[in-house]
Amino acid sequence: MTRSDLVEELAARFRHLTQRDTELAVKTILDAVSDALVRGHRIEIRGFGSFSVTRRPPRMGRNPRSGEAVAIPEKRVPHFKPGKALREAVDQRPIDSDAPSAAAPK
Repeated sequence: MTRSDLVEELAARFRHLTQRDTELAVKTILDAVSDALVRGHRIEIRGFGSFSVTRRPPRMGRNPRSGEAVAIPEKRVPHFKPGKALREAVDQRPIDSDAPSAAAPK
């Protein structure tokens, strides 16, 4: 599902909201989540999951083309941990054959 798919789904579900209002609401929520993560805060949405920022320590990697050792610097990356209700709902749902597979080539 893309951002525009989400806007369309919410606009269809809540007919009293215009497409523009729905788009603004989705943008506002996603911007708030992004801003909180940039500041290093943790976001928890009960029943859905939590977003946090984790630290990847510096390490040595290899250039796949030349095999040369490359220093990879420390990184801060967003992390999502699904809540129990979401994990259970996903586990109980049969796999949809119409949905694109993560392993399928694009």
